[in-house]
Amino acid sequence: MDIADRVVVILGGSGLVGSAIARKLIPMRPARIVVGGLWEEEAREAVDALRSVPGADEIEMIPEWGDIFVRREHRELSRQEILDTDELRRELVEDIFGELNEEAFENSTLFSLLQRHRPHIVIDCINTATAIAYQSLFQSAQRLREAAAEKRVYSAEVEAHLTMLYLPQLIRHVQLLLEGMRRGKTRVYLKIGTSGTGGMGLNVPFTHSEERPSRSLLAKASVAGAHSLLLFLMARTPDAPVVKEVKPTAAIAWQSIAFGPVLRGRRPMPRYDAVAPVVLEEALEGPTDKVCERLEDAIESVFLDAGENGLFSLAEFEAISELQMMEIITPEEIAETTIDEIVGRATGRDIVAALDASSSGPTYRGGVMREAALRRMEELEQEHGVRSIAFEMLGPPRLSKLLFEAAILRELFDDVRSAAQLDEKEMAGRAAQLIETDRDLRSSIVSIGLPILLPDGRQMLRGPEIKVRPPPGEALRDSRYASQGWVDLRAVSWVKWRERCAAFVRDQVDGMGAEQGSDRDLDPRARTGAIRPGALAAFVFRVEDKGARATR
Repeated sequence: MDIADRVVVILGGSGLVGSAIARKLIPMRPARIVVGGLWEEEAREAVDALRSVPGADEIEMIPEWGDIFVRREHRELSRQEILDTDELRRELVEDIFGELNEEAFENSTLFSLLQRHRPHIVIDCINTATAIAYQSLFQSAQRLREAAAEKRVYSAEVEAHLTMLYLPQLIRHVQLLLEGMRRGKTRVYLKIGTSGTGGMGLNVPFTHSEERPSRSLLAKASVAGAHSLLLFLMARTPDAPVVKEVKPTAAIAWQSIAFGPVLRGRRPMPRYDAVAPVVLEEALEGPTDKVCERLEDAIESVFLDAGENGLFSLAEFEAISELQMMEIITPEEIAETTIDEIVGRATGRDIVAALDASSSGPTYRGGVMREAALRRMEELEQEHGVRSIAFEMLGPPRLSKLLFEAAILRELFDDVRSAAQLDEKEMAGRAAQLIETDRDLRSSIVSIGLPILLPDGRQMLRGPEIKVRPPPGEALRDSRYASQGWVDLRAVSWVKWRERCAAFVRDQVDGMGAEQGSDRDLDPRARTGAIRPGALAAFVFRVEDKGARATR
């Protein structure tokens, strides 16, 4: 389809991929680009940024904002604000489960947006699976079960739970989308989808809890799969637009690299320091004001802004983008594929056309650009005198634990070969001394919710939050929880790290080189023998945890 002089609506156009697509569209001279965002500020900022692109002055740019999954009069409210109001919550239940009639269409934010602009092309960059699946359904179910057991169930709890059910929300969304496009005479709909796991399998190590994979992640993948099949059916529906889906199967990066405050939810992450050891049995419960203190400064570090996926530290980015981990694909490549599909070039990446052969996996450019990103982040580390280890946005806590333990090794050894010869008892003492004297390292660990288990195994240092702890009523098993999300300074932990370092030397440092052919994945950085927390954590995930991806 010719894009010139057409009206294009980009749902989620203020995000990482949506912005890249909008920039690529400008040279093709559409008549209008409508940039959608969740919040007014981000939609307007995205449009302002696009207006600086050469040729943009010839195109009408319109920002739109609001939650497209709710009524238009409530589109600027948060989901929680709706759930907390009896009348609005009941309206939401009706919108999801009620009859699909003209009133339902007119109430819909999405439907009214499509009717208002009547786009020729709709490019949907909203992560629909995340928006639907990450609504605390499992926690809500647990609350209902507890209430039922105590013979107290309130209508508000039931209604809130109903609004979180995945398939009714997805089905109603697709119904409204299709009718809005049919009435608006939309000719092409292209969805930027997701696999839910960054292209990895059920052994994906990057998840949301010690449970691997987490139920939330599996829910997201399930919704994404259901969405793809609904789009496949939409493409076979009379009077529907041409329907396509591009499904990236790698981590999408990046938007910017910088040094500054690390933001979570648009707010700087506070920095805490552990002030005294706590007996292990007491450390997981009770008030935190006596065991840690909030420092005046917030956490500042080098970070890579991955758009909707949050901020990654250098080590987190290195781990997630390592070979056989998620690896990366750039938003510009996704944008190019999107436009090629819209104008009719065969890319082989359309899920609707070939569900089993259309994944956009890691790319050559992604690998080259990854090296540039790692180098720049390292330069910024040295320039600002910081260590960019982990922010605990990527997850799971086990990743942050591995990254910080590897960072301790890096502080105490010249290279991975020498770390492979460590004495575990001596190492436990040296690590404890390092944690005691290095306030910045210590506070960086406890501030993100990781406690530090001291060498005696009976005491720990902690901040106000502990990410990994036994559920209520379950006995404390320190080995299990130390493995999942505690920085473990015990000798037994360093025995494990000695084994890991030795395996890393055998496989990565002293293994087959390029002169012996291309049979093995080769990482030039690994061949240097330097201790790189991200690479070591990825090695543990890949080999020890059997978390490697099967295909690219």
